[in-house]
Amino acid sequence: MGTLAQGVGRLIQESTRRRIQSEKTSAQGEKWKNNYARTSILFASGALSRSIDMKASPEKVIIGSGLVYARIHQLGGVIRPKNGKTLRFFLKSSKAHRFICVHQVTMPARPYLGLSEDNKVEIIKAAEDWLGRMFS
Repeated sequence: MGTLAQGVGRLIQESTRRRIQSEKTSAQGEKWKNNYARTSILFASGALSRSIDMKASPEKVIIGSGLVYARIHQLGGVIRPKNGKTLRFFLKSSKAHRFICVHQVTMPARPYLGLSEDNKVEIIKAAEDWLGRMFS
């Protein structure tokens, strides 16, 4: 039997992955803004979902991603070129494929981390179950 923190961590880790893979909402239930390409939001390759990691100690649980682009998806922000004057993107469409150049890109926040009301209920249930096993 693992610790309560480990159980809660796994619960939130799986909930976060599900939010990215299929629910496409924040923990508060707000739908994420569609992306320009109209592809699956935050799940083009599945790397972000797979990167959701959990660390548990007796005092706390930490959930997050080590990917360099995870932060901008969570919080939103402006991307500017590091080298040169413009960012360059290749766009595919049914009519033509082409490159476009822009000076910056504004990424909307698509918060995938956080606790939903359902998560809070699940955590309480997990704690009750864990305590019940400890004293049975």
